Amino acid sequence: MCRSSATLAVWSSAWLNGAAASDDVLDALQVWGEAHDVVAADAAAAEAFDLPLAFNRAATPVQLLLALRSQGAKSMELLLPVPGDVRGLGGGGQFMAAALRTGEAVLLPDLGYGLVPESIAEGLMRWSVYSVPTPGVLEFRSLGEAEHGLTDAIRASAGALQSLDVASERPGVRAELSARLRSATDAPWPAGMPGRSLRVLQRSEEIAAILAIAESDDPGGALSASAALRRSEALRPLSEAVRNARCAAINEAVRVFADQADRRP
Repeated sequence: MCRSSATLAVWSSAWLNGAAASDDVLDALQVWGEAHDVVAADAAAAEAFDLPLAFNRAATPVQLLLALRSQGAKSMELLLPVPGDVRGLGGGGQFMAAALRTGEAVLLPDLGYGLVPESIAEGLMRWSVYSVPTPGVLEFRSLGEAEHGLTDAIRASAGALQSLDVASERPGVRAELSARLRSATDAPWPAGMPGRSLRVLQRSEEIAAILAIAESDDPGGALSASAALRRSEALRPLSEAVRNARCAAINEAVRVFADQADRRP
């Protein structure tokens, strides 16, 4: 499944640029939790966004949207960091630590802030706004490059896994894959979402489901530590390609909504 940060980035961009209503944004976020609240992680973010600091009474997503508009937010970037790949997170600090912990974030590079979601209770997601004084510079990836990256990674990973004999067919694997795809969170997207972004996201979800199966042990069996390590190394390029494709698809959608607003008379 894609991430809650992707939902916020696309829908808030659509709202900021007149392509969605605020209620649409709130409805889309409910896929990830029945309730959402917002806090500032530091004093600078609290002052800029007029938000309470953590451990005080939290603000609402509507207040966050209004703050984004008042701050003149334009560009947003989805980040899906993992240890060893912290592109876009800047020079460390609280934002990097939080984003690595959850594996996702939304960066506001023009403003120098970032948002990190975290599930804090059943049905409740909290968004924390962090100051990011020196945002990392992300290398632009086109959707075409992302698609080619997926294709190349699939080819390389398949060959490596076959040589390691850890990609042998397991009973019921097709049914398992179908079940994983059916159970994935079906996040809605706004009208005007680029068709190519949707196609890349769909392909990424399918490959992510395959990855999840490939990374799990065969039912009733277990790999040795060395075999598990070799399998992880073989799958790493594919996992990275999926993350890159998801980011490229979401960031392209954000750009399209901003461009549409700029072309309006």
